[in-house]
Amino acid sequence: MTKAIRIHEHGGPEVCSYDDIDVGAPGEGQVRLKHTAIGVNYLDIYHRSGAHKIDNLPVPIGMEGAGVVTEVGPGVDDLKVGDRVCYHALMGSYTEERLAPAARLIPIPDGIDDKIAASMMMKGMTAEYLIMRCYPVKSGDTVLVHAAAGGVGTIICQWLKHIGATVIGTVSTDAKVNLAKSQGCDHVIVSSKETVSERVKEITDGKGVPVVYDGIGKDTFDDSLDCLSPRGYMVSFGNSSGTVEPVRLAKLVSHVSAYLTRPTIATYCASREDLLMSANALFDVVKAGHVKIPAPVEYALSDCAQSHTDLESRKTTGSLILIP
Repeated sequence: MTKAIRIHEHGGPEVCSYDDIDVGAPGEGQVRLKHTAIGVNYLDIYHRSGAHKIDNLPVPIGMEGAGVVTEVGPGVDDLKVGDRVCYHALMGSYTEERLAPAARLIPIPDGIDDKIAASMMMKGMTAEYLIMRCYPVKSGDTVLVHAAAGGVGTIICQWLKHIGATVIGTVSTDAKVNLAKSQGCDHVIVSSKETVSERVKEITDGKGVPVVYDGIGKDTFDDSLDCLSPRGYMVSFGNSSGTVEPVRLAKLVSHVSAYLTRPTIATYCASREDLLMSANALFDVVKAGHVKIPAPVEYALSDCAQSHTDLESRKTTGSLILIP
């Protein structure tokens, strides 16, 4: 038996249950992993709360982790016992051990620590597809990034500076301003004190920005549209403040013929080719020092509920991980 955090019903952090589960032997195309670190992401909160409903409860939640291969199933030729691997977008990471499809595992290169890998893959590969493929940012672009001091935001901002963009970042409190600046923001807007669209128009001499990366959702969506330049891209990739209300197409016309997209990492990394391309792009900028990943805040696996409470309160900066 091994320990896992499962939910038996949707709800608040208190529904996180520290249970015993039986992992079993790997089947065709699978390996058995012993986790060394487990990433905590806002997507986990959506799953726990029911914002993204899960069927067949109880199940372990969590989508990201790093660990060591302890057993290899039939049909697996490119992994062996002892290999260090990481992954994202595989439900069930909040466990000491698990079975995982070998085709979705990413070898961890030398120079990348397991804890760093577990804390950055979902966020870092999200940053990659957002700024390199969803709307390919060019040197000289001015970009708005919401939650610039958060786990995804800090990676996006650093990567954008490496590309050569001018970065406008929003933060929720004055306490996060210096962190956002240190991560590459040229301008920081404290959203609790200022109207973001007004400040963006001031900074851009009324032009607006060609793209907004918004992982906050309901609280920022309408004002984000007001930040766009003509034919700008509204990239709504998260709902930390709640789900965005249905949008009338006419609204996009009134906002300078805007483009609206709601992308997911599952789509952008669906193929093995895209998965490895995205991961290797992230590894490259981290190993080169263009994107620095700070040591994550650590919680014991059994303290999962507290990690969710802290993340939902938006009091944290950077990334959180669970240690089995």
